Amino acid sequence: MTGMSATEPVSPPTAAINLRRLVVLRTLTLSGQALAVWVAVQSLHMWLPLKPLVLILAAMSVLNLLTWLRLARAWPVRDGELFAQLTFDVLALTGLLYYTGGSTNPFAPLYLLPITLTAAALPRTHTWFMVGLAVACYTALLFVYVPLPGAHAMHGDEFQMHVVGMWLGFLVSAALIATFAVRMNATLRERDRLAAAMREQELKHERVLALGTLATGAAHELGTPLSTLAVLLKDIAPGKPVDGETLSILRAQVARSKEILASLSASAGAARAEAGAPQALDAWLEELLRGWQARRPGVRMRSHLEGPPPAPRIVAELTLTQAVVNILNNAADVSPDDVEVNGRWTADELVLEIADRGPGLAPEVEQRAGEPFVSTKGEGLGLGLFLAYTTLSRFGGTVRLLRREGGGTLCRLMLPLKGIAA
Repeated sequence: MTGMSATEPVSPPTAAINLRRLVVLRTLTLSGQALAVWVAVQSLHMWLPLKPLVLILAAMSVLNLLTWLRLARAWPVRDGELFAQLTFDVLALTGLLYYTGGSTNPFAPLYLLPITLTAAALPRTHTWFMVGLAVACYTALLFVYVPLPGAHAMHGDEFQMHVVGMWLGFLVSAALIATFAVRMNATLRERDRLAAAMREQELKHERVLALGTLATGAAHELGTPLSTLAVLLKDIAPGKPVDGETLSILRAQVARSKEILASLSASAGAARAEAGAPQALDAWLEELLRGWQARRPGVRMRSHLEGPPPAPRIVAELTLTQAVVNILNNAADVSPDDVEVNGRWTADELVLEIADRGPGLAPEVEQRAGEPFVSTKGEGLGLGLFLAYTTLSRFGGTVRLLRREGGGTLCRLMLPLKGIAA
């Protein structure tokens, strides 16, 4: 990209979040340091070199303000920028400690703070660089610093041992934080990577499911025009003229086949197969049944829909529509003379029952209904019901196959409306 280094990759958006948090933390630290200087001078009457201390605190305040203004712009935050900010904090802390007793200052262990932040937010290399910098600064303050007037004079060698002990404790703490925090950070990054990969895989599976549902519906719908074409073409002898009526029917069936294939292609292309428009639940059911009946004119269907008005508004995705159509097609294939549809809804749930007078469920099919390649009709690939099961479960619904009184099968779809509410 223009304006970005080819060798330094842009960090994810979390880098900007971490930089914003660092600004807040630096503001709190500045307040605490300024308060500590004020208490030391006013309450404890200690002599401190105020001029360099004020200059250091002012420089930190200016950097904080500039960083805050920089975050208001849409510039990407790189790992190097965040590391530079933390490096400045280490150097500023070193300057403050230099003028306030060096390693004898009880606030010297604050070096652990930038180490911890680096280990939590940046890669391993940055963390160990920060550890090296902090250890070097702390070690230098053992020997070079402006002592506090009269402080610790009565402790002698024992206090020096205490200071060295603090330094050794800092070294151990810094090493442990860097080692274990880096490992924990690496584990969290790997977990996030795996979670992102799983989400991407799940999205791919949903798209495959959507297209599979649509393809199954298209296969069902293509069956009627192709059967008609096969019957008509069988009766046409080679060299025999085709009458106008037969030719008209052939053209109509070919046009219908093109419409079905065009619908599938559009769903698989730029438009998402799951897309749908908000509409009332009763209007969606009536439109679905009316469209299906128009495509299966030879099927006798009775329907009854009821629920408290006004019906809930939903976003009827195409995959959900096709899942219901697949079950309707299954019922019509085994019982073209008697298909009954009953729909009931409340504000929270839709119960749709599709019944037929076919041969019913064989025991082995009843136990495995909804599995791939298990057909309830004794023919076909057995994918229509499987895709309906999977689609309904994606919306939190269920599909049950029951034996119908008097013979046949009852398919009951229960769909919570919360997941598809407009």
